[in-house]
Amino acid sequence: MRAILSVHNKSGLIPLAQGLAALSIEMFSTGGTKKALSDAGVPVHSISDITGFPEILDGRVKTLHPAVHGGILARRDIARHREELAQQKIQPIDLVVVNLYPFRETVARSGVTLDEALENIDIGGPTMLRASAKNFPHVLVVVDPSDYGPILEQLRQGSVRLEERRRLAQKAFQHVACYDTAISQYLRNAEEGFPPDMTIALEKQYDLRYGENPHQQAAFYREVNPLARPAVTVGGARLLSGPELSFNNILDLDSALAVVSDFSAPTVAIIKHNNSCGMASHDNLAEAYRRALSGDPVAAFGGVVALNRNVDMGTAQEIDRTHYDCLLAPDFDPNALALLSRKKGMRILALGGVPPPRDASMWDLRRVAGGLLVQTPDTIRSEELTPKTVTRRPPTPSEMEDLLFAWRAVKHIKSNAIVLAKDKTLLGMGAGQPSRVISVEIAVKKAGDRARGSVLAGDAFFPFPDGVDLAGQAGVTAIMEPGGSVKDQEVIQIADRYNIAMVFSGARHFKH
Repeated sequence: MRAILSVHNKSGLIPLAQGLAALSIEMFSTGGTKKALSDAGVPVHSISDITGFPEILDGRVKTLHPAVHGGILARRDIARHREELAQQKIQPIDLVVVNLYPFRETVARSGVTLDEALENIDIGGPTMLRASAKNFPHVLVVVDPSDYGPILEQLRQGSVRLEERRRLAQKAFQHVACYDTAISQYLRNAEEGFPPDMTIALEKQYDLRYGENPHQQAAFYREVNPLARPAVTVGGARLLSGPELSFNNILDLDSALAVVSDFSAPTVAIIKHNNSCGMASHDNLAEAYRRALSGDPVAAFGGVVALNRNVDMGTAQEIDRTHYDCLLAPDFDPNALALLSRKKGMRILALGGVPPPRDASMWDLRRVAGGLLVQTPDTIRSEELTPKTVTRRPPTPSEMEDLLFAWRAVKHIKSNAIVLAKDKTLLGMGAGQPSRVISVEIAVKKAGDRARGSVLAGDAFFPFPDGVDLAGQAGVTAIMEPGGSVKDQEVIQIADRYNIAMVFSGARHFKH
């Protein structure tokens, strides 16, 4: 057998090569890989011994040669192929071990130039991988160091099964596809909008016990994009205590993180089934938590809590009084973590940094049968708004502060979404109702007596005045909604009747 080894990631390379040498497999290599093998005392030939041609153009051309690709692509079960190899004095290549230049890592560095990026686009490596994978019944192709041990063991036993060869070939094609995707993403001009063709690169993080329900299988994948700014994400969070994450945990944690990352002030969000049942901002984090819990203490039980500040002992003592499935924060004071870790069933995760607002350049992808819906994220900020008072009475400064809080809160709640708030605290919310007035009813019921003197934000306009009428009866004093209904004038008239200050934001926040 003859093998070509050419790897950037040299993890496990020497033990693999030593094992191949013990099996009398003749090895050929290039550049740094050849040097590493030679330095380790492993017998290895230069790829030039196959091609009869030196590496040229600063190493850009070394394996792109018929003697290499003929030896890889020839089908051993076709006599004509064997005859052509003999005529051209080409010997078969039976094993190709390749992984690629670190393009993603290179372009992720600050200040990298276009020339540097282009020099880290591997050409020979992907070509050998594709050729080997195409001919997998006859050529073993290995891209992942984790496969070195199992493959070496099978070679020692005499052969590698066809099913295993097929798996390795699929892995090689996927490796190249992700590599090409990273290059395409790097070269794409963000101003071009949505391209006519697009691939997405995903990297498996871990398997999950099951999906939304026990009969569903599931795994968690991380999106790999070389242009994405370093992000504070659920996928990058460290599990400090508690059991492994479930499918539903990850969904709720991501929703909770999206909420608290939207606020610059210390903010706490309590999430249940992807919706905020509690939310508050306050200069004192423990007070922010207490206010968030007051939104719906019953629903909060078993939910997910996210904070955009490090958890101190005072805040931990408050959180410790209620049972939660998950707790997410930038970090935890040692004493606070020690206290909270006593709850063995609660998953505690550290983000490693204060979560910034969601990156506006990262598209929102949603699966539908037969395809994907792609959109830019809902990242409009309150400072980008030009609110317009449409009623006789404008909101007071304190009402306006609460309206902006509620306007940011409502975008994270499923449509039709209604939020009642006061003192930057969510008092009640209505979510996911086919009728907007029913959402108002639910929000008012949740707020109870606290609805009097509160403000209301809606994710979309009121199609009829009934929702505003209901809010007025409950004692709501100010409303922010996008405007744009054919019945806007009737809605405004009802608001004036209750002396409600109504502001049109001009921005809708549907979240389906």
